[in-house]
Amino acid sequence: MNLPSRQTLVFLFDLFAVGVAWWGGLLLLGAGPWIMADLDLAVGFFLVLTIAQAFLNAWAGLYRGIWVFASLPDLRRVVHAVLTASLLLAVLVFCSVWIGRAPPWEVMIQFPVILLVTMGGGRAAWRMWKEYRLYGGLVSQGRPVVVVGAGTGGAMLGRELERSPDWRVVAFLDDDRHKWGREIHGHPVLGGTADLPRVLQQLRVQHVILAMPSAQPEILSHVADLAVKAGAQVFTVPGLDDLMSGKVAVNAMRAVDIEDLLGREPVQIDSRDVGAMVRDRTVLITGAGGSIGSELCRQLAGFPVQRMVLLDASEYALYTIEQWFLDHRPEIEIVALIGDVQDADRLEEVFAAWRPELVFHAAAYKHVPLMEVGNAWQAVKNNVLGTLRTAQAALRHGVDRFVLVSTDKAVSPTNVMGASKRLAEMVCEALQNPASLDRQGTQFSVVRFGNVLGSTGSVIPKFAEQIARGGPVTVTHPEIRRYFMSIPEAAQLVLQAAAMGRGGEVFVLDMGEPVKILDLARNMIRLSGYSEDQLDIVFTGLRPGEKLFEELLADTEKTVRTAHPKLRIACSRPVLDGLVGELEAWFKSTSVLCDEDVRRALLRWVPEYTPMGTRPLLRVVEGGGDRGVEMRAPG
Repeated sequence: MNLPSRQTLVFLFDLFAVGVAWWGGLLLLGAGPWIMADLDLAVGFFLVLTIAQAFLNAWAGLYRGIWVFASLPDLRRVVHAVLTASLLLAVLVFCSVWIGRAPPWEVMIQFPVILLVTMGGGRAAWRMWKEYRLYGGLVSQGRPVVVVGAGTGGAMLGRELERSPDWRVVAFLDDDRHKWGREIHGHPVLGGTADLPRVLQQLRVQHVILAMPSAQPEILSHVADLAVKAGAQVFTVPGLDDLMSGKVAVNAMRAVDIEDLLGREPVQIDSRDVGAMVRDRTVLITGAGGSIGSELCRQLAGFPVQRMVLLDASEYALYTIEQWFLDHRPEIEIVALIGDVQDADRLEEVFAAWRPELVFHAAAYKHVPLMEVGNAWQAVKNNVLGTLRTAQAALRHGVDRFVLVSTDKAVSPTNVMGASKRLAEMVCEALQNPASLDRQGTQFSVVRFGNVLGSTGSVIPKFAEQIARGGPVTVTHPEIRRYFMSIPEAAQLVLQAAAMGRGGEVFVLDMGEPVKILDLARNMIRLSGYSEDQLDIVFTGLRPGEKLFEELLADTEKTVRTAHPKLRIACSRPVLDGLVGELEAWFKSTSVLCDEDVRRALLRWVPEYTPMGTRPLLRVVEGGGDRGVEMRAPG
C-alpha cells in the first residue's frame, strides 16, 4: 500500500495495536504456559491476525480520515474492522481445537476488546491532545457569551466556539427542563430562557447567541427582546440544515436584525405552480430596478423562464439589476430597457418587439409625504396612467396574465399615493370586465401588502442611518403602527398570486399583527449596542397624508379563502362602467393639476378617499435628553 508518511505512522500504530491485543490478552488470561508450549502456533496466530488486520483496516477506510478530526464515523470504521478480525480469530481457535493445541477460548473476547480500546482510544487521545495544543490556550480568552439553545445546534456551535479566540462560552440556556443542571462540552445548562436576564447579570455577560434554528419566530423575538432589554448584544446562527451539514462556523454568525424580531413565519409558496406558470415564457417586469421589482427578478431567476424583459425609468436602478444577472445568473436571457410606463409609444415598442406573456407591474411612486405635497399630479400620472397604459398594451398584445403590485395604503386611503394605487386597482378590475374592453384572454390580478423591510425610503434604513449618526431617532407618532414583511416575502407573494389568479382578484396577505414603529426603533437601538438613555427618540408628528393605522381591507370589503394559508381574496365594491373611458378623457384634457385639484379629482372615482391635508407637526423628545414639546411647521 502506497501511504503518505503520516498515514504510514497510523498504519504502524494499528499493527502495534494488534500485538498489544494478542499478546496482552494472552498474558492477562494467564496463558503463559500455552505460549511456552506452543510458541510457534502463538506466533502464527499473531502473524495471520496482523496481516489480516492490515487489509481489514484498509477495507474499512481507516486511512481516509484525519486523526485530529476523529469522530463517530471513524469509530464505526474501527468497530467494523475489529469485529471482522474477531470472526477470523474465532475460526483460527476452532481449527486449533481439532489439533488439540487451542489457546484459552476467552481470548476470542479479550482480543477484540483490547484491540478496539487501543485503536479507538489512540485516535481519541490524539485528537484530545491536538485540540488542547491548538485551542487549549484559548479557554480563558475571548468575550464571555451565553448560548441560548442546548440542542444539536447549540452543541455544534459550542464546539466551534471552543476553537475561537474571540468567544468564551460560560453557560447554556434551554427550556427543556431535562437539560437543566447538565453540561455541554463542560459548560453548564443553567435554566430556561426566562432566566436569561438573571444569568446575564450574575455572570456579567454582555453577549448572547441564539442557537435555536428550528424555533418559531415569536420565540426568537421574545428571547431576543429579553436579551436586548438586559443590555446584551444578540447574535444568531444559520438554519439547522446548515448546522447539520457542517457549514456552521463562528464567522457564520451574524447580529440579530430587526427582521428576526417580526414574530411571524415568512411566506412559503408552491414552487410547482409558479414554475408551471413561467416555464419557457417571456416575462416583463416594470419597475425592475426598484425594491420589489428587483426582488421579483431574483426570485424568477430560480424558475425556468425563457426570457426576462426588465423595464425601468431609472438608468442606475436598471444597470444595478442587470449587473446582478450578469454576475449571478449569466445563463438567463435578459433584456434591459429604459422606459417610462406613461409612454404609450415606448410600451408599444417593447410589447411588439418582445411579446411578453406575463407582466408584473411594479413601477410606482410609493413615498407618501413626497407624493402628497408638490407631486400629487406626478403620483397620479405614474401610478394610474402608467398602470392604464401598461395594462392596455398587455391587452392589445394578448398577454396571458397581468399582476399589479399594490399596497395596504390603497385601503380607505388618506393620501394621494394610496388613492392613486386604489384607482390603479380599479383600472385592472375594470379591464377584467369583458364589457369594458376586448380582454383577449388577459387575466388581471392585484396583490396588496404592507410595508416592506429594507425597501427604498422605508423606515428601517432610515433608523439605521440615524443610529449610525448618533441619533436622534425620529418617529412620527408614539402610537403609529404598520404591517411589515420582508422583500423576498413580497416578491414570493406576487408570484404565488399570479399563479393562483383567474382574473379580477385583489389578493391580500395575512400579515399577522401590526407592529408599533416605536418598538421597532427601540429594538434597533438596543440591537445596535446602545441604550435608550444614550440615543434620543424624537416624535415629529404625523406627516402629510400619513395615518396612525394601515388597513389591508376596507370596512365594506370581505375576504374569501384561497388554497394558500397566507393569501385571501378581497371582495371589493364593483367598479362602475365607463371608468377607463373617463380616465382616458381626463388625462387627455389635462396637462398639469395642482395638489388640491388632484385630490378633488380622486374623490370623484375613489369615494372612500378622505384627504387629510397638511397640518403642523408635533415634536416630542424622549430619551437621554430633556423631554420637551415643540410645534414646528412642515418642511
